[in-house]
Amino acid sequence: MIPASVLPAKLEVRPQATASLPLQNRAAALGLGYRWITPEDHAFLTALYRSTREAELDRTPWDEAEKQAFIAMQFEAQHAHYQAHYPDALWLVILHEDEPVGRLYLERWEREHRIIDIALLPKARGQGLGCAIILDLQEEAAALQKSVSIHVEKANPALTLYLRLGFTTQENKGVYDLMRWDLPADQVKTASY
Repeated sequence: MIPASVLPAKLEVRPQATASLPLQNRAAALGLGYRWITPEDHAFLTALYRSTREAELDRTPWDEAEKQAFIAMQFEAQHAHYQAHYPDALWLVILHEDEPVGRLYLERWEREHRIIDIALLPKARGQGLGCAIILDLQEEAAALQKSVSIHVEKANPALTLYLRLGFTTQENKGVYDLMRWDLPADQVKTASY
């Protein structure tokens, strides 16, 4: 856990959209739910972010204080970037049996739903929770005749999950790939005139 002394005084949180929470059919069956992030989630969200960077940190010669300072700085930069570039996003904490275990940041655009970020704590990984969330997001998008997209780091272990669920690489962005799931052709509704 990142000490409070390393964190800024308050996490800036854009006012929440009035949009509904994502579909939760499969997720709810596994005890998952969502709630809007609040400034009080700062330490949790920073620790969650760190859990996604541990492999990188293990390769550095830094002491723990340096690692904490780096993570705090990187989390703040990422959070500010997301809040600035995705003004209408849903900023959600993922709950498992009412305990925070992850985050889902989602923006619903006219033609697609963009997963800005999804992350689970290590203890919540490998149990099918992420798969259930993604399948629900695909189902919700399909009902609206939309695609689902996400930027995925090339070394992210979840890449195999996205490929298994039908996502394809649309664009090579260096460290990341832009991946997209499109509605299967047999489900696309055509306009009738």
